[in-house]
Amino acid sequence: MRLRVSRAKAGGNSTRLFVYNGGFLTQARLRRILALKGYEMTLGLPGDDDLVGIWGNSPTAHRGRNIAKDHSVGLLRVEDAFLRSVLPGRSGSPPLGLLLDRGGNHFDASTPSDLEQFLANAPLDDSNMMRRARGSIDRLRDLHLSKYNNFTPEAEVPDPGYVLVVDQTRGDASVRASVPDAENADLARFREMLVFAQQEHPGARILIKTHPETRAGFRPGYFSAKDAQGRIELFDRAVSPWALLDGAIAVYTVSSQLGFEAILTGHKPRVFGQPFYAGWGLTQDEFPIDRRWRKLTRAQLFAGAMMMYPCWYDPFEDRLCDLDRAIDILEAEVRAWRQDRAGWVASEMRLWKRKPLQGFFGRHTAMSFTDDPDAARASGKNWMVWAGKATEAHQGAWRVEDGFLRSRGLGAELVPPLSLVLDRQGIYYDPSQTSDLQDMIAAREVLTPEEERRAEALVMRLVRESLSKYNLGGALPDLPEGHRILVPGQVEDDASILTGTGKIRTNLDLLRRVRAGNPKAVIIYKPHPDVEAGLRSGKVTIPEELADVIAHGADPMALLDVVQEVWTMTSLLGFEALLRGVKVTTLGAPFYAGWGLTRDLGTVPTIRKARPKMLGLAHAALIDYPRYFDPKTGLPCPVEVVVDRLASGDMPKPGLANRSLSKLQGAFASYAGLWRR
Repeated sequence: MRLRVSRAKAGGNSTRLFVYNGGFLTQARLRRILALKGYEMTLGLPGDDDLVGIWGNSPTAHRGRNIAKDHSVGLLRVEDAFLRSVLPGRSGSPPLGLLLDRGGNHFDASTPSDLEQFLANAPLDDSNMMRRARGSIDRLRDLHLSKYNNFTPEAEVPDPGYVLVVDQTRGDASVRASVPDAENADLARFREMLVFAQQEHPGARILIKTHPETRAGFRPGYFSAKDAQGRIELFDRAVSPWALLDGAIAVYTVSSQLGFEAILTGHKPRVFGQPFYAGWGLTQDEFPIDRRWRKLTRAQLFAGAMMMYPCWYDPFEDRLCDLDRAIDILEAEVRAWRQDRAGWVASEMRLWKRKPLQGFFGRHTAMSFTDDPDAARASGKNWMVWAGKATEAHQGAWRVEDGFLRSRGLGAELVPPLSLVLDRQGIYYDPSQTSDLQDMIAAREVLTPEEERRAEALVMRLVRESLSKYNLGGALPDLPEGHRILVPGQVEDDASILTGTGKIRTNLDLLRRVRAGNPKAVIIYKPHPDVEAGLRSGKVTIPEELADVIAHGADPMALLDVVQEVWTMTSLLGFEALLRGVKVTTLGAPFYAGWGLTRDLGTVPTIRKARPKMLGLAHAALIDYPRYFDPKTGLPCPVEVVVDRLASGDMPKPGLANRSLSKLQGAFASYAGLWRR
């Protein structure tokens, strides 16, 4: 019997990989990463040029080792990468990456692994790689990302000043590889470690950190409640390992990955096993490894273990990727879990929005919907309300709104969104109260080099692809020469107008103010697309003296390429103009006003004292604030994935029911406008 992954999918010249563990056959992500690395998975017996694949030192690995020995072929050892998933692997979550090693197991020092060879012999002196490594360490720490991530950064950790003793799952392969084969030797090693921790820190609190799989009930650890005596505490709460390490005065471990993360936070952990990170001058080793003589910096160790060694996988492009992209992907997944794990109840959501909302927020716990505030509060779930329909009755609910890279097509046409924003304090368009976005913009007054690089790459891509919120396209009209000012029309009963403007709150008043201030300019008026499509009321007749051109149906991004200024009340087009280096004057208080990047003729909140650069504003508004959803995979995703989808148009189209409902909605809007007149 043979199972094969086609050579075409595996990338042409592939190596046959014979496997004898059912997990290789049942885990689609595992099979795909191996195929992308050029391995053709097969059942049967290997030939001279073949390899045998085994999962680390799993209980079934002996089958593959025996067959490889009998047929004189090499082994490929497969393990999860050091950033894996939100939940432990036993929960069914697919891995973000794999470790593929033909030399040995990275956790078993009896044979040098490929990772050890990297760390011992690779130059590791490239300044750009070291800069990226330091930036990635900082980013993992800031985002509180680890191998498993089923915790919240806000979870309370003990008061600092404790000694951290790290427990592991009983019989773990990295533990067995570090201790003799004598019966109960692994248990004795952990008890010895606990004794050392007490003796070397007399009087200090000892905190035994339980492994996530033990806490989840999958596998027991080496310590239990009976070890929590006197100044020793068994700590089994789900907390950020980075926050836990920050409060420790010393760290003791046998071979846990937490020891590696301890190094990254500046500790020199006491190590009672022989993990991959021991022996490089960054640990206190109870059992030194003689052949590991090289002294490494934290950045060099990280570069070898996290950038050079693993195979990271991008499920959105179905390709292998680098660590930066892997962190982007895990960040989106973890953010969704942390916000959604308790479930959501939503109020004031129109029927057509409910399915997209389930995709965004209901992956871990299904959403429920009610317009009764008392029922929502009693649900025990987190509570959200559509921002434009929030009232005093919704006090305490999160506000939800479309993001700034939304779709190809209008929300009023019932095109599902690719991004949504959740705001715990207010909503971005209402300057009368603070919002999460306002705080995020202030926090981005200074960017790290990696944050600046990512924001710059994103902005350049948006400009190059002419991407905006709705991406409608449209030909440009003939434009007179001269100093051109673009004036975007807005829906005058829109919430951003009602909350974010002062004396000037109609399109006609805006045009009068622009003309008064610029009598010789070429003024181009761009009607709002919802109004042009007949989906929202607000169509007005513009006197010729106020606008030289009415740009019906024109691509707003193409207009930004040919104008020198934008004047607006609160339109998002002002933000999109800033991204493209166009001068912006505001007469209201949009989220991007008041930071020193615009000329503000309206009243903006005095609290906006920070002076971020344009890239800081872009990072806050496009990376930090929204949640993004990939319609192809159904997964939370980084902003770059949505940019790819919008640029290519590679996404599902709205159904017939949505299109019919949007036309009916437009008819009602037109009727309502006539009735008001």
